[in-house]
Amino acid sequence: MYPLILTLHSILRWVVLILAVVAVVRAFIGWFGKKEWTALDNRFGMLLSASMDIQVILGFVLYIFLSPLTTTALQDFGASMSNALLRYWSVEHVLLMVVALILIHVGRATSKVAEEATSKHKRAAIFFGLATLAILIAIPWPFWSYGRPLIRLGF
Repeated sequence: MYPLILTLHSILRWVVLILAVVAVVRAFIGWFGKKEWTALDNRFGMLLSASMDIQVILGFVLYIFLSPLTTTALQDFGASMSNALLRYWSVEHVLLMVVALILIHVGRATSKVAEEATSKHKRAAIFFGLATLAILIAIPWPFWSYGRPLIRLGF
């Protein structure tokens, strides 16, 4: 079960990241180009939100039940804080991803209730942009000491 969930989590990160970049680019173009808010803008926000929800659920399944790293970290949480690898996986990664999830949902909600198109785009650009930044920081890039492969195929 662990390899399957880890593989899905690894692949879905690219879906989330692509949707985030597209949603942010569309929002900035709409904001600064004073464009109308379209059904496609709304759809990208919805897809970003839904894909991030699934990604975080998979991440929590890994975190709570399946990951040997977090299982080890949670056995002695205090000692884990002095180990950079365990601290990253037990605190930093999950915290940044939850922050990104919250930012995405706030961006989606506030852009939906705004009345003017420019305001919708502005709110989406700010919140989705901050979420994308958090995601980029939290991804375990291969060049970091705690990094992981860009795509993990562990079926």
